[in-house]
Amino acid sequence: MVLAGVVFAFAGDGSEAGPKRVSATDGAPRAAKPAPLPQLPGGGRRIFPDRRVVAFYGNPAAAALGVLGIGKPSTMIAKLRRQAKPYARKTRPVLPALELISSIAANAPGNDGRYVNHVPAKIINRYLRAARKAKAILILDIQPGHADFMSETRRLRRWLKEPDVGLAIDPEWHTPGVVPGTQLGSVTAGEVNQVTRYVAKIVRDGRLPQKLFIIHQFTQGMVRNKSQLQTPPELAVTMNVDGFGSRSGKLSKYKDFTRKRNRPAGTHVGFKLFYHEDTNLYTPKAVMALKPRPDLIMYE
Repeated sequence: MVLAGVVFAFAGDGSEAGPKRVSATDGAPRAAKPAPLPQLPGGGRRIFPDRRVVAFYGNPAAAALGVLGIGKPSTMIAKLRRQAKPYARKTRPVLPALELISSIAANAPGNDGRYVNHVPAKIINRYLRAARKAKAILILDIQPGHADFMSETRRLRRWLKEPDVGLAIDPEWHTPGVVPGTQLGSVTAGEVNQVTRYVAKIVRDGRLPQKLFIIHQFTQGMVRNKSQLQTPPELAVTMNVDGFGSRSGKLSKYKDFTRKRNRPAGTHVGFKLFYHEDTNLYTPKAVMALKPRPDLIMYE
């Protein structure tokens, strides 16, 4: 007889041997431990302010597209590690990143009339493998041409479901009605918010770590209604101060873009450097002397 979880056992001669307590889980399968939450390379689930990101930008289709595509990935990774080292601090280690242009704005309409070329999946996978080998994150950059950022983001969903893949949008190359490269493009805050909501949901549904979300800009008009930008906590939304030139010109632009009135609430700060186009390239020491100190430093 079982009463309130107690079994009365009997001795071999039939006499009562006294109660034996039985666990409520006896005979039932033990619940499996919940799977650990995915982590960022190097550990942790939050990008800023826990880490400082140092990134290489480009595409292997042409060296002119940026340093990322120059040479074998292993050679490029070694160079990135050397470049990132001066930015590391005990209290804020570096998270290396590879920003691969995955949608390249084109000067011809193509079969779909959208003036954009898509990088094959095998190339994206190649750089994702390289990023993982280097304990880095991969950032997929969109130059949409005549397409829109939302449709281009949906194309990348399979990679955005990974814990170590972020997204960047490049409004300069969003030029519906005009051939890319003949006029500077732009995007509205509403269009960006549609994308950030979509990516943030991917993070929530997959219980992923925070994703880096970069918005490139080098004129104030590239992001219209900027104050209306949303910054979901699942994303580290970063306004990257782009554009090449002299130190004084870049400093002036950086100060302008990081002023409170020009920097949307809740966003982080990035600073882009160009190995070949910049005059008197900023040293890491000079970059770290900027105020505010950038969360993201990117090299093209």
